[in-house]
Amino acid sequence: MRQKLFKMLMLLCFSYASGQNIEISGNVQDNSGFPIPGVNVIVKNTTKGAVTDFDGNFTIVDVPTGSILVFSYIGYVTKEVTVNNSDKLTVTMEEDLAKLDEVVVIGYGAQKKKEVTGAVSVVSSETIEALKPTRVEQALQGQVAGVNITSQSGSPGGNTTISIRGVSTNGDSRPLILVDGNVIEDLSVINPNDIASVNVLKDATAGIYGVRAANGVILITTKTGRKEQPLTIEYDMYVGFQETTRKIPVLNASEYGALVNEAFAAGGETPPFSDLSQLGVGTDWQDEVFEKAPIINHGITFKGGNEKSTYAFNSSFITQDGIVGGSKSNFTRFTQRASYNVDLLDNLKFTSGLFLTRSSKRNLVESALGSVLFNALNMAPTIPVIDEEGRFTIAEGLGNEVINPIAQTVNTNDLTKTLRLSGNAGLGYTFLDHFTAQANIQFNYSEVDGYVYRPIQNYGSGKVFNVDRSEVVERLDYYRDYTFDAFVKYENSFNDTHNVKALLGTSVFRTKGVFTGLRGFDVDTTAPNIDNADEVEDINQARGFDPRFDSRLLSYFTRLQYDYKGKYLFSAVIRRDGSTKFGPENRFGYFPSGSIGWVASDEDFLSGSNTLNFLKLRASYGILGNDRIRDFGFISLLNGEGTYVFNNELAFGLGTGAVSNPEIRWEKQKTLNIGFDMRLFNNKVDITADYFQKRTEDLLVVPQVSGLLGVGAPGASAPTVNAGIVDNKGIEFAIGYSDNISDDFKFSIKYNVTAIQNEVISVSGDGDFIAGGSFGVGQDPPARMEAGFPIGYFRGFKTNGIYQNQAQVDASPTINDRVQPGDLIFVDTDGDGDIDDDDRVNIGDPIPDATMGLNISFDYKGFDFAAYAFASVGNEIVRNYERNQNLTNRPRYFLDRWTGEGSTNSDPRVTTGANSNILFSDYFVEDGSFIRLQNIQLGYTFGEEVFENSKISKLRLYVTASNLFTLTEYRGYDPTASSGDPIGGGIDQGFYPNPKTFLFGLNLKL
Repeated sequence: MRQKLFKMLMLLCFSYASGQNIEISGNVQDNSGFPIPGVNVIVKNTTKGAVTDFDGNFTIVDVPTGSILVFSYIGYVTKEVTVNNSDKLTVTMEEDLAKLDEVVVIGYGAQKKKEVTGAVSVVSSETIEALKPTRVEQALQGQVAGVNITSQSGSPGGNTTISIRGVSTNGDSRPLILVDGNVIEDLSVINPNDIASVNVLKDATAGIYGVRAANGVILITTKTGRKEQPLTIEYDMYVGFQETTRKIPVLNASEYGALVNEAFAAGGETPPFSDLSQLGVGTDWQDEVFEKAPIINHGITFKGGNEKSTYAFNSSFITQDGIVGGSKSNFTRFTQRASYNVDLLDNLKFTSGLFLTRSSKRNLVESALGSVLFNALNMAPTIPVIDEEGRFTIAEGLGNEVINPIAQTVNTNDLTKTLRLSGNAGLGYTFLDHFTAQANIQFNYSEVDGYVYRPIQNYGSGKVFNVDRSEVVERLDYYRDYTFDAFVKYENSFNDTHNVKALLGTSVFRTKGVFTGLRGFDVDTTAPNIDNADEVEDINQARGFDPRFDSRLLSYFTRLQYDYKGKYLFSAVIRRDGSTKFGPENRFGYFPSGSIGWVASDEDFLSGSNTLNFLKLRASYGILGNDRIRDFGFISLLNGEGTYVFNNELAFGLGTGAVSNPEIRWEKQKTLNIGFDMRLFNNKVDITADYFQKRTEDLLVVPQVSGLLGVGAPGASAPTVNAGIVDNKGIEFAIGYSDNISDDFKFSIKYNVTAIQNEVISVSGDGDFIAGGSFGVGQDPPARMEAGFPIGYFRGFKTNGIYQNQAQVDASPTINDRVQPGDLIFVDTDGDGDIDDDDRVNIGDPIPDATMGLNISFDYKGFDFAAYAFASVGNEIVRNYERNQNLTNRPRYFLDRWTGEGSTNSDPRVTTGANSNILFSDYFVEDGSFIRLQNIQLGYTFGEEVFENSKISKLRLYVTASNLFTLTEYRGYDPTASSGDPIGGGIDQGFYPNPKTFLFGLNLKL
């Protein structure tokens, strides 16, 4: 009886369990909501499963409830889903960002990431989307080791300087930038939302691009459609506002009056303010100048494809006012981009793209003596903005440069409009199974239209900005270039072990332009233009300036790539470049490079490791050429201004321009790189490290020469010569950790650091140097390029506190007989008992010892969060925004000035008398190290169930804050201040700070 009951119970349980088997169906898609065909769907620990069809659909019958489905597909992270009912599943698979089969663009082709033997870094579109930069450079800073971005201005549309692995020349050190094959000099014309990926080539493997790649290559690939993709519409928008990150603390009116009285008394003059109690707080000129400025961005993209073609079209618009000057500092940009690729035949492919940018930028005087911020800092707080009659006040007694900054802003009418059209087209033909012939042509056409109007103005007695005759300037400059590339590629594998790729090609490049400009005087104020001017002159003719340029390159190149079983890697390149910048004897140069790699993790003794998933060792060495100098420097041209006397009257004609040098030749850069790539713990930890040496020889420089050569005449200059060697040595290290903690939670943290040592080995001869930059008024240039020092180092007096009494003055060597207690002590560095020019020494340099980036992100269900910080350590900045005049304002640290013996040993006395405290010394040099929270963003993506009955596939809302705070000891506006010049770049003359920005935005996909 018990046996029967047991059998019946077992039968009942079995019948019940069978009743719980269900049919499972669903759809598998990627992050963009597009179906993924060919995904393997397996019931875990069984052989039961299915493969998704063309539309990403699958069905599996008779699946027990509680089973786990495993979804796997090459290039995507394997995903497991537990099923408890028969509801239709929608499974989204994430791309495997750590996959070794990721394709990297390396120049005239692509390579699997595993096979890359050079130093190549990649920034994905996801990273750019998280940062929401207004400019592409903002997405590179801190994201890519070895790439340093310095802002020349924080104004809307302001320029930036990009350096890859240090400053290697005192000339043009820009990297080559290619957008879908088009050469782009100015990244401000690119909409960051258009970008699919950014690849940075940092070592000798960039040599495949030849002469223009001497300072590295940035390859930008824009988004396009995919085959068999239905029409997809994406709309991106953000709005927000910007504000200054800080104001420099300056004296209020009462403090200012007391300090001025003290200075006048110390100088033996009558104090100008008889009743300080009447001064009060006065005018805060920085409050008057700074304002909150709006920023608005819209972008829409259409893309898709069919069986044989893909297409994409994007249009975007951005406008932002400046935090200084508001609409007087506005930048507006429209971009339209279209691409179309089609397989004309199975073995014939056509690619094309067209890119149109229109931008306008309103300009204020920036980063110079007399700039708006310079005036706001130095303007007396006792002077109101408007006088009693409702007119702008004038600034008497404040020096020739300091004027009312509000009046300056109102009277500034400076507009630059840029129209740029770029295009590319290419044909690729595959033949004989292993050969591909490719021909590409790309062009750029630009018009830069400049307009400046200066009405009659009186800003005060003797001011350099006074305008006695109304003036208008109209310029229209044209730039054209084209590049034609043709090459043949051969790819083959032998015995599944030997893999060979060969490339042979040629490249032709030409760039030319014309500058036109007219200046008119005594202009009709109702319609201020050239047509309404009484007197008109040609600007180029008046300055002896050649209005045309035309240069060309002709190159031949070949590359051989070989690997054995995918683990022993070799690549070699040789390129022959010819440039019209050099004479016939030196026109062509040969530039070879090579690299090797070893995928050690594929060896038997490491392949079984549970910890080490991937390890590749690599090394490269090569020579790259640089020709970025003026045209035709090897011959003498009559493109200068000549002044002659005929019949006792002056006549203006042509004269010799720049002094020629027929011996100038290629600048050469020799680059060594040794590094490794490693992945650990199931590809969760990613490590990359590189050591590099970069020596630039035969620098193309313009040296200081005797005025007897006639280099001071209009249109004339010293010759370009090959002189100097610069070394850059450094290390790069990057480590990242990424993990899917659960189905709902993903986490990632990445850190990178770059340390560089820069040294000038020689200039042109013993004791020679090249000076640059400016400090104060009438002083020698403070920066130098000189053997034994970093390029652009600051040379000045070293100080050792403050003279406390007359006995100390009498016992010390001084610079002149005017030195008194309370003045700076200059160090007698050469020990000869005198303070003179020979005592000037290295007191700092603008090149950081190290730069670092830290990125943290996580996704939890619909929420996503990202934060990004950047740090720069070891660079110095020259404080040059203080105009030392009797009645100019002072920063608040002047309250700690020396007032008597023992009062302080850091800040000198104030006086109107002549003194040496204003001479360039380390008193004006400050530590420019900083750490900045560059970006923080929080977003939420609504689930698909919210839009189940609509055409919306994705809606993401987000808020972001950029440049939220900066930790630094530098007392100026912004520790990133730089003019971008290799010599004299780190001098702050009232730098327009990078703004703090708050945005709200959305991403919508249909």
